[in-house]
Amino acid sequence: MEDTAIRSILVVGGGTSGWISAAVLARFLDPRKTRITVVESEEIGIVGVGEATVPIIRNLNGLLGIDENDFVAATNGSFKLGIEFRDWGETGNVHFHGFGDFGDDIGGVAPHHHWLKLRRLGDKRRIEDYSLPYALGQRGRFTPPNPESGRGDSDYRYAFHFDAALYAQYLRRMCEARGVVRVEGRITNVAQHAESGDIASVTLADGRVLEADFFIDCSGFRGLLIEQTLKTGYESWQHWLPCDRALAVPSSSEGEPPPFTTSTALEAGWQWRIPLQHRDGNGYVFSSRFTDEDRARELLLANIKGEALAEPRLLQFEGGRRRLAWAHNCVAIGLASGFLEPLESTSIQLIQTAIARLIDYFPERRTNPAIRDEYNRLCANEVERVRDFIILHYCLTRRTEPMWEFVRSMELPETLAAKIDLWKAMGRVPMMTEESYQEPSWAAIFLGNDVLPDRYDPLVDRIDPDMLARGMAARRADYAAWAERMPTQAAYIRRHCAMPA
Repeated sequence: MEDTAIRSILVVGGGTSGWISAAVLARFLDPRKTRITVVESEEIGIVGVGEATVPIIRNLNGLLGIDENDFVAATNGSFKLGIEFRDWGETGNVHFHGFGDFGDDIGGVAPHHHWLKLRRLGDKRRIEDYSLPYALGQRGRFTPPNPESGRGDSDYRYAFHFDAALYAQYLRRMCEARGVVRVEGRITNVAQHAESGDIASVTLADGRVLEADFFIDCSGFRGLLIEQTLKTGYESWQHWLPCDRALAVPSSSEGEPPPFTTSTALEAGWQWRIPLQHRDGNGYVFSSRFTDEDRARELLLANIKGEALAEPRLLQFEGGRRRLAWAHNCVAIGLASGFLEPLESTSIQLIQTAIARLIDYFPERRTNPAIRDEYNRLCANEVERVRDFIILHYCLTRRTEPMWEFVRSMELPETLAAKIDLWKAMGRVPMMTEESYQEPSWAAIFLGNDVLPDRYDPLVDRIDPDMLARGMAARRADYAAWAERMPTQAAYIRRHCAMPA
């Protein structure tokens, strides 16, 4: 009987995507039966923009058996309860997208509908006042939730900030301990099988030839295998996501790091601040159509906290995705499969879900096209849902600079337009397949930008208004009290996961 199992996998490119892919493959595949090799070159640096994550990364850590405190210390990391948005709707606007909803449903109805009713009755408090992650973040507090406590003060999620280069090194050490082989070298040629068009091997600059049954393309924006070799094509979304440049620079820390990412809108894009233990990561994501690099550099350096520790580094990208994430015997993961932009820290999330999906649809050497087609369908749906969520942040703006005028007036994807229409009509967001962000996240962005629906859920009216006001006030007070009792993030890090001296 013919052996059709995949016996060798070559991951082309290291960095975050390459080493996450190798780590997950090593976790699920028997190293005695399937050889996993990562080829990377020290001549080619990693992008390293994404130093912030979303809570799904904790699932990855658990899957790989990573000790959280060891991981945070090794990557000079800190904790992330959400994102603070400054000046997005208009200059002076501040809102918060926390990892968690706005408390439990009340009478089977989402809490933002009860908030909407109180708003109609004259209560001007912000929706963030009913977010426990926000209460913690504004006080600089953090400790991991304890779901077994049975108390509401454990009802939140969190993610991490970390040094991307150190994270890749951390995963590499783990992978090599589990039998993954690393090969140093720069690829100069890719060979294909004459009949099938499948990738057969890659050749390194020193002449070595590396063969494999299956290939993972983690080569970054250039897409060495998926695009330069297999020519799958690229679907550009630049007409919806005009930002196509980023200047990144580290800076010295100023005070204790807050447990959240900050995103500040500027005249032609937005600036991030990602606080680590030893420094801040900063960057300005901007549209080259509406500003130039010199002006962007000027704004970035004028708005960082602390002292710049290097010259800003320019990154160029085009928002969109490969038309096929899986072609022949090659799957593209990470930047090789496409890129949206750093807003909402989705890059590592999409790496994680892509490699997990490959495990679910793992092929034989002769891949059934139905398996490949379904994988591509799911990947496309997922990234399009994330795309719509990111576009939402832009199109709600009331800012008047040319770039913001453009994103406010552009024609939206039909899927996003449908979500906005239903929200405005009744305060609900229709969830489609492969959604990464659920209704509370959408509500945080809508309400944070003062986009109020025409009505709230009529079931809210079953509750006496005075009773509702007292209950919401108690919830707000509980969150504040719970936050005050928790340690600061800085104290927690010093005790449990401080970076090595």
